[in-house]
Amino acid sequence: MRKSLTKGLIYVYTGDGKGKTTAALGLALRAAGHGLKVLIIQFMKKRPNSGEIRALRATDLPITIKQFGRRGFLKSGAPEPADIRMVHQGLQYFKEAMDSGAYDIIVLDEINMAIYFGLVNQDEVIDLIQSRTSRLHLLLTGRRATKKIMDLADLVTEMKEVKHYYHRGVNAQKGLDY
Repeated sequence: MRKSLTKGLIYVYTGDGKGKTTAALGLALRAAGHGLKVLIIQFMKKRPNSGEIRALRATDLPITIKQFGRRGFLKSGAPEPADIRMVHQGLQYFKEAMDSGAYDIIVLDEINMAIYFGLVNQDEVIDLIQSRTSRLHLLLTGRRATKKIMDLADLVTEMKEVKHYYHRGVNAQKGLDY
């Protein structure tokens, strides 16, 4: 039986520090442990064998991950039409998922960066967020969350980089960073 949520909240995990997606996955894991159905939509990411996807494949937890992006990182500058198309496909998937009522929590991973890079208009994202049912929780991740997005949120957590091994030439490591 599906648990009844009293009020859907909007969370934002932002900032220049590491850990936004990891924290979102932790929240998803906690929610799934209580029987809530979770959808994670990853924008600007395509790693079908990332650690989180591999781990979830090995479980029967009610967490679904969908990726809308390409391999590698998008650099700032003029976005390519393919990147814009993939973000809009992800937003359409988000709208359909909200309309279906099948999920208790939806994570929009890296949506803040998709807005920052101009792949989607923030007002379009805000309109979708405001169209959700009153019981649906949303979590938006990514650096550079806009003031409008943060004002809309019930909780904003900023990850602050104090020290990072990348600056010493240590590359991302399998199992820790992806």
